[in-house]
Amino acid sequence: MADDTAQAKGTAGFLLEMGMLKRAKRSGWWIAGVKDPETIAEHSFRVGLIGSVLAMMEGADPARTALLGLWHDTQETRVSDIPHIGRRYLDAASNESVTADQVSAAHPAVRAGAQRIVEEYENGDSLEVICAHDADKLECLLQAVEYREQGCSNVQGWIDSSISKLKTASAQELAEAALNMTSVDWQEAYLR
Repeated sequence: MADDTAQAKGTAGFLLEMGMLKRAKRSGWWIAGVKDPETIAEHSFRVGLIGSVLAMMEGADPARTALLGLWHDTQETRVSDIPHIGRRYLDAASNESVTADQVSAAHPAVRAGAQRIVEEYENGDSLEVICAHDADKLECLLQAVEYREQGCSNVQGWIDSSISKLKTASAQELAEAALNMTSVDWQEAYLR
């Protein structure tokens, strides 16, 4: 009984910790001059959704891909969102070791499941992993397009970097389409 209570507290503690992602900003956008960037949770939500869409288009498992996308930045409650330029000065712990620490007091099934998901995202080569990584880059591209429309002119580097890392034909196709429309063009089909 005491073990069950401790595991419940450990699991609930992990879930409370994940709430920090709703408040933590994606700091790389400050370099581009974005005054109030999206949060890590906002980014991860759209990565999960984009991942599921890419998986559908590519013939992969959409649920598995979305799960990988939702978990891909959970470590940032401990190590924060380190901009790419900052990483050259740091020797950070691996995402796998951060996750292991985050869930160390959680229910055994949660510990094993969380570690398996993060290990797969970081080291796997399945189509689901490829789609999840593409989703991360495509979400960054979409966010850059939205910030550009809001007047931030310093986002081209994020767009170029994102495009160069896309692996699936579907992600490349969606990136090209997004670059040739505004963020509200989707409404036209429904407002006629």
